[in-house]
Amino acid sequence: MNGDDLAGLERRRLRALVDVDVDVANELHAHDFQLITPSGTVYSKNEYLQGVASGEINYLLWEPEDIRALVRGDGGCLRYRSTIHMCFKGHEAPPARYWHTDYYENREGVWQVVWSQATEAAPA
Repeated sequence: MNGDDLAGLERRRLRALVDVDVDVANELHAHDFQLITPSGTVYSKNEYLQGVASGEINYLLWEPEDIRALVRGDGGCLRYRSTIHMCFKGHEAPPARYWHTDYYENREGVWQVVWSQATEAAPA
C-alpha cells in the first residue's frame, strides 16, 4: 500500500457512505473504529454505520479536496479538506468545509479505517 492507494481507499469509503452502501462501509471500517465529529461527539462503528443506514446521518455530498497520505508498514494516516452537505436527524445543514484526519491499519491483509476526526475548516 502506498499513499495514492490509501487516498483511493478513502475515496471509496466516502462514496460508500454517500451511497449508503453499508456492505462496503462495513468492510472499510475496523471493528473498533471511532469517529470524533466537529462537535466532539464520539461514534463507534456500529453507531455510525447504523446512523448512515437508517438515514439519521445522510450525506448528500462529501467532496474531498487533495488527500495527503503517509503509509509506514501496516499503518497509514491521511488528511484532507472536504465539503460536506448533509442532513442529520432530518435537519438539512448548509454545505460546510471540514478538515479530516484518518488513521488506517492493515489488519490480516485488509486495510481499514480505525480512527477518524473531523474539524470545521476556516472559510476559503
